[in-house]
Amino acid sequence: MRRISVFVTIAFLAGLGVGLAARGVVVAAPQQNDTRAADLAAIEKLHKADEDCTLTQDPNCLTALWSDDGINLGFPGPPVVGLKAIGEAYAKFRTERPDFQVLKYSTDIKDVQIVDEWAIEVGYTDATFKMSATAAPINFPRTKGMRLLKRQSDGSWKFALVGLK
Repeated sequence: MRRISVFVTIAFLAGLGVGLAARGVVVAAPQQNDTRAADLAAIEKLHKADEDCTLTQDPNCLTALWSDDGINLGFPGPPVVGLKAIGEAYAKFRTERPDFQVLKYSTDIKDVQIVDEWAIEVGYTDATFKMSATAAPINFPRTKGMRLLKRQSDGSWKFALVGLK
């Protein structure tokens, strides 16, 4: 009787182990890889839009990159919170500095971690701009930064928090 219970226990544990391994390999892995690939493609689309909007300095284009509850730490002063406030901050900046021009802007994202509807990315930004038509260009090479992204209901991604060095 004791021999049978040991055998049943070993068989049960072996079956459980095989079942869990098969479930993880066959069901979960492809689904996770497909979702991650789609998320990374959508995040890359946000990166491209960020570069395009930054180069044009169109306040509406820049505002459209943000989630409704976004927090922008890039303006002087306290954090700018919410889509309406972010749009107003971009419009105010443009009005106060009509000759501001971005000559170069690119990002080099080194790592993206995605969990549920959030992504954290870290990397570097290269930027060159002029504060006015007569000002000398100002260069900011390899500025380290972090951005928090939020997945939208349509599967796209938008900025939720942008932090500086």
